[in-house]
Amino acid sequence: QVQLVESGGGLVQAGGSLRLSCTASGFTLSFHTIAWFRQAPGKEREGVSCIRARGGDIYYANSVKGRFSISRDNAKNTVYLQMNNLRPEDTAVYYCALVPIGSSCSTGPVSSWGQGTQVTVSS
Repeated sequence: QVQLVESGGGLVQAGGSLRLSCTASGFTLSFHTIAWFRQAPGKEREGVSCIRARGGDIYYANSVKGRFSISRDNAKNTVYLQMNNLRPEDTAVYYCALVPIGSSCSTGPVSSWGQGTQVTVSS
């Protein structure tokens, strides 16, 4: 059974950092594209970053370029999202997702979602 579990969210002051983790079970994560999306209250879901299968291309939304970094630990079957210099506008629920072949990293569709982790950045 395919499952994605996020962790690492929390409350941080503006300028601070958090590292989100997305641990997969039921499949080998390195063979697949994994994306991070976020959704703030009253806003549409936004594709934040993704890492293509087998160490391929990496995508970042313009809003996070230079501040966020995505990486993968194949031994732990986990993808990370390192978030630095956080801003209040980064406040959202962050979801990791399994992106099927041919789908967009920024818009999906995706084949499986994690449960989400809340990130709150105070000013």
